[in-house]
Amino acid sequence: MKFNNVKSTVIIVLVMGIWIVSTILALTWGITLNWPDFVHVNYGFPLVWTTHTLNTITGPVDIWKVDILALFLDLLLWLGLMVAIVAVILHFLEKRE
Repeated sequence: MKFNNVKSTVIIVLVMGIWIVSTILALTWGITLNWPDFVHVNYGFPLVWTTHTLNTITGPVDIWKVDILALFLDLLLWLGLMVAIVAVILHFLEKRE
């Protein structure tokens, strides 16, 4: 590798930090769906990996439904994209110098 190690390290750390924050937000951001007979919050982007049901037609409830496969696929997607982006950045940094 011919490029400056300090500069490339700083760039990679910044990109990874931004990507980690984005991944956490994508997995934990809740979207509330307030229907007249069914109030629930969906978590996860692009796949909904859990649903927290707050209210049904019969009254208030506290039900969590978790889909482990969707969570695994979400993590795989976000972490795979992070590795690909870091590899592309390293490739361009190496080519530039």
